[in-house]
Amino acid sequence: MKTALKLLCAFVLGATALCAAEAPKKNWTAPTQKIQAQVLSDEIMAAHPELISITFHGVPPGLSKVYTMFAGSYPERIGNPDDPDDVMIIEIGITILDPRWHRTNDTVKKFVMMLPLRDASGENVGEIVIAYKNPADSGKTEKDFFLAATHLRDRLMKKIPTYAALFEPAR
Repeated sequence: MKTALKLLCAFVLGATALCAAEAPKKNWTAPTQKIQAQVLSDEIMAAHPELISITFHGVPPGLSKVYTMFAGSYPERIGNPDDPDDVMIIEIGITILDPRWHRTNDTVKKFVMMLPLRDASGENVGEIVIAYKNPADSGKTEKDFFLAATHLRDRLMKKIPTYAALFEPAR
C-alpha cells in the first residue's frame, strides 16, 4: 500500500512534491506558548525584507542528541529533525555559504547562510540559517551575504543571554 501511495503522490503532485505520508517525522514538539527564539525570529523577519526565512536549530534543553529546528519563519517545520550539515555546524561550529547553484526546485532565487548561533558571551550554542533573496540582477557576492549574515548573527547574540533563554516563554 505504501508503494502505491508513493506512486500516486508522485503522479498527482509531481516527483519533487512531498506527500503528507512522506513528511519527516517530528523529533520535538514546541511548547504551546510561544518561546523567546520565535519572538526573535518574528522580529528579524519584520525588520529585514531582504530575507526569505530565518530558522534556529539545536538540541532543546533536557534532551541529548535531538537536533531539531526549534523556531523560525516556517512554523510548520518546527520540530523537524536537522540534516547532517546542520548537525555539523552545531557540533563543530563551521559556517556554510550556500549559493544554491543549479537548484531547479527553488522557486525563488536565494542565497543561504548557515552559521553557528552564539549567545551573549560569544559561545557557539546552536545554528542559525538565514535565507536571502538573491535576484539575478542583485550584483551581490558571497562576501556580501557572508558579511550581512555575520552582522545579523552578531547583533542577535546580544539578545541571547543563554541558550536556555531561547526556550523560555515569550515576554
